[in-house]
Amino acid sequence: MPDSPVLHVWRHPRPSGAVGRCIGRTDLPVDPRKAKRLARRIQSFARLHGLPRRVLTSPLRRTADVGRWLRRWGWRHERAAALAEMDFGAWDGRCWADVPRNEIDAWCVDFLRGRPGDGESVDAFFDRVAGSVGDSDASIVVGHAGWMLALQWLATDAPRPTRADQWPAAPAPAAYRCIASPTVADPWSTA
Repeated sequence: MPDSPVLHVWRHPRPSGAVGRCIGRTDLPVDPRKAKRLARRIQSFARLHGLPRRVLTSPLRRTADVGRWLRRWGWRHERAAALAEMDFGAWDGRCWADVPRNEIDAWCVDFLRGRPGDGESVDAFFDRVAGSVGDSDASIVVGHAGWMLALQWLATDAPRPTRADQWPAAPAPAAYRCIASPTVADPWSTA
């Protein structure tokens, strides 16, 4: 049986204005120097490993800005809505402190199927993540932390999380690269 292709997923640079806010589909900017720096790291990694000069990103600026730098350097850059972060509906972009506690509690009661802020359920998010890279032959993705955590979870074949305390914490900000395949051991490598 041939080896499954490896998907190299790089977390976008830290966006401006995200601290303390519920950020999913909110389109926050990133420092152009950080986007360019990540693009250079990806370019070097691809060259070192003989990967095609093709990158897949979500349409959100925090990932797409990296793809735009790569496109300037001759790469093929494709944006796919399925790669976007989870949609938190009316909560998106708000300070967490401003989201009514009873709404958060209600979501936690039905974590898998509840729709935070009338946005996307965790179950629907997992379905979207599961189908987001299957039709692509891309081996490099610039992604979002929640999307990456869902991809990592799906690679384990574990049942989907039914409680909020089962959702893994995002790695430290220094961990920006993830290598995912059907048998992911530790995709948050900082190599």
